[in-house]
Amino acid sequence: MSGGTVHPGAFPNGRRLRALVDPLFELARGYSGLTAAVAGCFSSGERTFTLPRFRFVGPDAGHEPIRIGLFAGLHGDEWAGCAALAALAASLAAGPGRAAGYELFLYPYCNPTGCEAGTRENAAGRDLNREFWRDSDQPEVRILETELRERRFDGLITLHADDTSDGLYGYTHGRVLNESLLKPALRAAEKILPCDRRDVIDGFSASESVICDCFQGILSAPPEQRPQPFDLIFETPAKAAFERQVCAAVAALEAILADYRGFIAYGQNI
Repeated sequence: MSGGTVHPGAFPNGRRLRALVDPLFELARGYSGLTAAVAGCFSSGERTFTLPRFRFVGPDAGHEPIRIGLFAGLHGDEWAGCAALAALAASLAAGPGRAAGYELFLYPYCNPTGCEAGTRENAAGRDLNREFWRDSDQPEVRILETELRERRFDGLITLHADDTSDGLYGYTHGRVLNESLLKPALRAAEKILPCDRRDVIDGFSASESVICDCFQGILSAPPEQRPQPFDLIFETPAKAAFERQVCAAVAALEAILADYRGFIAYGQNI
């Protein structure tokens, strides 16, 4: 199901989930550029869970808004990305000019049962980030696939945290635009946490903290969407201090938004 703006009381999740989204609800109550909605809901056990969607609209920039989807909490034990999206919204609300021309859709936790339990997998024991575009029967994946199809994002950014890495890194899926956006984002975030400089990260060959290959079934744009949006995965080291992970992720996100606006402006002047 989908719906309009709602009060936080409409989200019947536990305290952990509310702790993640309360700052976003607080901001939405006082800042007209941010609205909260339900992307979808599902039952697990005897409870109903929801996936919230927050929409941040930046100032008009004289062109159609650039629609970006930002996702966190696909793995329920990776909380820094969830908090980073709330922190990003607060940062942009304090300086909305940096979001000019953007329409951002924030999905702060995509695996509510896993986030509540503190587990990588959802309540059904499934790794949701291996289920996309594979006819998955997992309700969280179906809700997000509907969002991805209906919104037709111009860009996707997914936040993760890796407990096997001591530094920052990201995935570019072998695309030049993705790499051109990720590398400056890593440089911005490296002011807060070091990058992972290994030649092999997460089982893949890496160069300058960038991985071109990726797992199958990850959250991504619909296969049929043309043109394909830019699509980045940004990873923080899960063993680092939580607040430093959050700050590093926010720095990376703000760098990506600034740089992509530059790419758009350059393209319009060609």
